Amino acid sequence: MSAATADNPLTPESFARPRPDGSCEADFVVEGVHCPSCVRQIEGFLHATKGVAAARLNATTHRLNMRWFPDQVAGRRLLADLQGMGFSAVPFETAALAGGDHRDHRHLVRAMAIAGFAAANVMLLSVAVWAGLAADMGPATRGLFHWLSAVIALPAVVFAGRPFFTSAWAALRRGITNMDVPISLAVLLACLVSVVETARGGPHVYFDAALTLLFFLLVGRVLDHGLRARAQDVARNLLLLRAPSAQVIEDAGTRTLPIGRVVPGMRVAVAAEARFPVDGRVTEGAGAVDDSVITGESAPRPVAEGDRVHAGTLNLSTPLVVEVTAADDASLLAGIVEMMAAAEQAKARYVRLADRLAGYYVAVVHGLAALTWVGWMLGGADWHSALMTALAVLVITCPCALGLAVPAVQVAAVGHLFRAGVLVKSGDALERLAAIDTVVFDKTGTLTTGRPRLRSVPDGIDEAAVAALAAASRHPLAAALRERFPALETWPEAQEVPGQGVTAQRDGVVYRLGQYAWLAAGSPPAPAAGPELWYRAGGAPPRRFTFTETARPAAAETVAGLVAAGLRVEMVSGDRRRAVADLADRVGIFAWWAARRPDQKIAHVARLRAAGRRVCMVGDGLNDAPALAAADVAISPSTASDLSQTKADFVFQGASLAPVLATWRLARRADRLVLQNIAFALAYNAVAIPAAMAGLVTPLIAALAMSGSSIVVSLNALRVGQGRAR
Repeated sequence: MSAATADNPLTPESFARPRPDGSCEADFVVEGVHCPSCVRQIEGFLHATKGVAAARLNATTHRLNMRWFPDQVAGRRLLADLQGMGFSAVPFETAALAGGDHRDHRHLVRAMAIAGFAAANVMLLSVAVWAGLAADMGPATRGLFHWLSAVIALPAVVFAGRPFFTSAWAALRRGITNMDVPISLAVLLACLVSVVETARGGPHVYFDAALTLLFFLLVGRVLDHGLRARAQDVARNLLLLRAPSAQVIEDAGTRTLPIGRVVPGMRVAVAAEARFPVDGRVTEGAGAVDDSVITGESAPRPVAEGDRVHAGTLNLSTPLVVEVTAADDASLLAGIVEMMAAAEQAKARYVRLADRLAGYYVAVVHGLAALTWVGWMLGGADWHSALMTALAVLVITCPCALGLAVPAVQVAAVGHLFRAGVLVKSGDALERLAAIDTVVFDKTGTLTTGRPRLRSVPDGIDEAAVAALAAASRHPLAAALRERFPALETWPEAQEVPGQGVTAQRDGVVYRLGQYAWLAAGSPPAPAAGPELWYRAGGAPPRRFTFTETARPAAAETVAGLVAAGLRVEMVSGDRRRAVADLADRVGIFAWWAARRPDQKIAHVARLRAAGRRVCMVGDGLNDAPALAAADVAISPSTASDLSQTKADFVFQGASLAPVLATWRLARRADRLVLQNIAFALAYNAVAIPAAMAGLVTPLIAALAMSGSSIVVSLNALRVGQGRAR
């Protein structure tokens, strides 16, 4: 599906979400956005257009959230105007968009590979020429090497430079500049002058400098594009949990209705192992549901008639009939989707320091190069000398080192973390992680392994009977019992009662393993700190097994390390108060909150940020996804739900929690190295620019200096894995 245009009958209003005030709201992905100036231009245009109520463009994901009044301005006209400005917008939820992302990413990778391959070969020829200058290489031989370099470089520059050339041209057409303008100008001028110098038999060409610049900047472009593609997958994965239809029960039988036509009061049939399509109340049947979508807890929740269920949760056992209590767009899952989108749009744009400096840098570079050419011409120099001096200024001040300041450290840091079992999924995540002062942990599956462990065993029980009953259950607590009491024999007569437990009658004795209320009448004793199961044989008193959640290896050490570094550490969980308090005491967390729903988790993170805190959220469940999105930076274990891993900026492998502390320490070191690189790039230009304007630097020396600055930046970046940040 493509954006609506004059020759496309599909209008934005046809897929927009209607609002109570009569406006429409829709999400688009805007293609052609390359820098913050593009964001400002698009938002400024839309805000100035009558009938547009709001417009927010995310600079990272290129997601445009727009709300407009269709009786005042047509959505088709807005998209056509954007098209005229050089931007195209497509609906956010499209399969075609995903395919286009993959094609663009493959093109960037191919461009990077071609630029790197060509640069390596041209560099070899250039080294031969440089060596020949000292050994009096003949003009014919030098000219042959230059033409060979041209044959390799020019096609590679045309292909590999297209992302920069098209961006620069689009910016110039709109009367603005971006960082791609001086890059394109330097590359094209270097190639043009190199061709002229080769044709006239000159001693110096600069094909290697042009290709080297393209290669390293394409590395950063590939990483940035991969970030956007993964971020766009978040909404797609969320929407996959929303059922497209439901089996509605009517007097004549059942029929399938689109989920948008299912309204409160209808009855819906939900098969076993299927997800609930709606929020509702169970009216027929009893069983167990996987509520991890909502609570993040892995243990199944028993449900019976009258209990509430939510869209997106999984029916684990028997078929159920549910009375609908909320329409699709008012379900709890829909609320989570909206919270994700709102948190993503509300997150402050992280503009890299290098890009901010480059905003001034572009105009300064162009002005100084033009001023140099004019000054030398007025001073009586011939056009060739003036042009060579101006080109030296443009080349020596080309934003190579500045452009590499962030990507070089990022590539080195990502490689180091990958070897340590940590996957980095966001291009600017290291910078954001280095700035945090608060870490908020989820409990189950994050601070713990998510698998319960048997804590206490009552005296004098029949271990064989317990083992046989546990063997007939799929409950996680029964699995923990099986680890302690392997079944020596199976009881074919053992039956699992959905949502209650397991029962069997043997030799006239009824055995039960499950909930207290199912085994005995009356009020149960005070609950244990963690999960519990009750066992009863015949008329004997019920006996209790208690369980505990195993903390991840190095959990206490990681928390202690973060606290020692001066960070505030908190835990926010959807679990019961006693279970949360018990784990907090074991791992050394003094600030914790229990029984928190997804909306309460995101509100907690929002309060911290409103108070000036910079928050890192560490979580693993879908219910943590909104809080992960609202935080400044997000970390998930590899055991997390697919959605949480997609939203997270970092995903760590293995059972240990130690990578959380190690990643933060490396982020702090990477942040210092980025600032060092930027400082070096600015100092380099402060010395090189006056020298080039004075004619003390030839274009060849300028190219060598530019390449040398890149090498220094890259070597400094390799230090990211050394030492230990505080």
